[in-house]
Amino acid sequence: MPRRILAIAALSLAAAPALAQARERAEVWRDPQCGCCGGWVEHLRGEGFAVTDRVVSSVAPFRRMLGTPADLLSCHAARIAGWLAIEGHVPALAIRRALDARLPGVVGLAVPAMPVGTPGMEVPGQPPEIYEVIAWRADGSHFAWLRMRGSRLL
Repeated sequence: MPRRILAIAALSLAAAPALAQARERAEVWRDPQCGCCGGWVEHLRGEGFAVTDRVVSSVAPFRRMLGTPADLLSCHAARIAGWLAIEGHVPALAIRRALDARLPGVVGLAVPAMPVGTPGMEVPGQPPEIYEVIAWRADGSHFAWLRMRGSRLL
């Protein structure tokens, strides 16, 4: 019996780094009056992100800190894995792809205009809209990176 316990403990310790990597950290800043932001936070949690949810009186200072371009503003702001800025209802699938790809020069992703069907913006009886996930660079330049409907790639 003691050998079995020792073996289980050793396997648990060996697996710990892999499990820690699987749960990317997400720090979110959102307005207390917004209900859809909470839905997006729950989407991230459901997709395995370790979310710190910060309800703040103004998201503006955090957007400035993250360098979010003014023409990409949406609903809430976030920082994922300590480096990737997020603006709006960006699906977890797009976030994970960006983290894996490490697109040259890209520092953030945005889904402006709060399209119906994005995580947190689901409306019963309404089909999800097609939209683009925008990637931006530190100089504020940006480009359409992914085309999606709801939480799925097109």
